[in-house]
Amino acid sequence: MRIIDVREITQPIASPIRNAYIDFTKMTTSLVAVVTDVVRDGRRVVGYGFNSNGRYGQGGLIRERFRDRILEAAPESLRDESGDNLDPHKIWATMMKNEKPGGHGERSVAVGTLDMAIWDATAKIAGKPLFRLLAERKGREADPRVFVYAAGGYYYPGKDDGALRAEMRSYLDRGYNVVKMKIGGASIAEDQRRIEAVLAEIGSQAQLAVDANGRFDLETAIAYAKMLRHYPLFWYEEAGDPLDYALQAALSEFYPGPMATGENLFSHQDARNLLRYGGMRPDRDWLQFDCALSYGLVEYLRTLDALEQFGWSPSRCIPHGGHQMSLNIAAGLGLGGNESYPDLFQPYGGFPDSVRVENGHIVMPELPGIGFEGKSDLIKVMRELAE
Repeated sequence: MRIIDVREITQPIASPIRNAYIDFTKMTTSLVAVVTDVVRDGRRVVGYGFNSNGRYGQGGLIRERFRDRILEAAPESLRDESGDNLDPHKIWATMMKNEKPGGHGERSVAVGTLDMAIWDATAKIAGKPLFRLLAERKGREADPRVFVYAAGGYYYPGKDDGALRAEMRSYLDRGYNVVKMKIGGASIAEDQRRIEAVLAEIGSQAQLAVDANGRFDLETAIAYAKMLRHYPLFWYEEAGDPLDYALQAALSEFYPGPMATGENLFSHQDARNLLRYGGMRPDRDWLQFDCALSYGLVEYLRTLDALEQFGWSPSRCIPHGGHQMSLNIAAGLGLGGNESYPDLFQPYGGFPDSVRVENGHIVMPELPGIGFEGKSDLIKVMRELAE
């Protein structure tokens, strides 16, 4: 049993939308395939992965560094103790050979993308859904029912309050009971008007989260906090730069409601520093670490260990990214839920075709691996790369 090829293609996921910091008119993603010589049900086992939106494709790093380290390694050095399956932890260590500590940046995205494909292949070889494989390895009971929220509310040319309200209504109609919108890309008065329009639309049927995408300095973050604290928001997300832990800590003095951050932290060391210095409150705040941007599930397990040391439950994690990998982690390891993009970044966002949102939750299908084969538009693109 061995890996015989690793393939990557950088593809556009462009859209005219923007948040408070970037527009997505030239956004790309890396799609990767880890091809094995194992055959299951008459088909060669291929693991697939891709990086989350908001970070560009990592084809250069994947092709120039990490791919060759996997393919040049002795096959037996990448197998588990049985010799019959891959060992994602050994493969991760192989990818990271000759890499200095720190300097996470885009490297963490490249490794996280490959790590997703490796876990997909591992679970497929085992013949199990990834969430059940993870639960078994942790000695816990998997819960296939996962909370999901609908992320949207981007700034868009010509998008008025009526269009924003219609968008949020469409999420409620599809079964969501938490929705999220962008702030910080307009004046505080305009954002307040947009928030009130959405709250008027969703009423008591749902809760609203707002996301500033790290745009604010401390003064602006506090001004928004003073405005936002008058509304029953699900959370106030990423007010300032993700590494400005002092800003995050100071903000908690002005905003008593739940806050969320972490999607742009790329290692367990970053996560640990956030908990040490960021003033995050384990009784109400949320952590949004995204394995596809932060060295993958192997590193995410270290992050969860760091959380435990600081008295945080995995249930306070709701990852960024809206992908099926985090859904499997949530179901297998007891996270609090996952982000969802019902309409954006397709075919990578969303769920397998048979999955429906009911009362803000989905039920994981019993598909081997991550479950990409259950999403017809996505698996078509994936198989064009490697099958």
